[in-house]
Amino acid sequence: MNRKSTLFSLLTFATILITSCSKDNEQDEAQNQNPSGGGNGGSTCDTVNIKYATGVVPILQANCYVCHGNGSAEGSVTLDNYNALKTKANNGTLLGVITHAAGYPQMPKNGAKLSDCNINKIRSWINNGAQNN
Repeated sequence: MNRKSTLFSLLTFATILITSCSKDNEQDEAQNQNPSGGGNGGSTCDTVNIKYATGVVPILQANCYVCHGNGSAEGSVTLDNYNALKTKANNGTLLGVITHAAGYPQMPKNGAKLSDCNINKIRSWINNGAQNN
């Protein structure tokens, strides 16, 4: 009897652990979905209604401002104001560096590439005129 209850407790614990890790992985995977490239539809990645202030700036704050914002301008590049960012968006540099395209330095430097979702949000904003909205 004691052995059975110990086994039951272990299985219950393992099930809870696996389920919670699995849920975290599903959320991470959904965050990285490419909404235009298949997967599960990418329903958690809205690339249609991207605004500069609420869609693009938070991505840049989390991934770029350490070197290119808040007073830092590594490589003479600052991205924390609209006009500077629009120039990089219009000349193809912004998309080139974040997609790790040939001929562009890979950004974030020494960091992981942005998620497909975040890249597609920035791409959508650029394709819709890189508006200051």
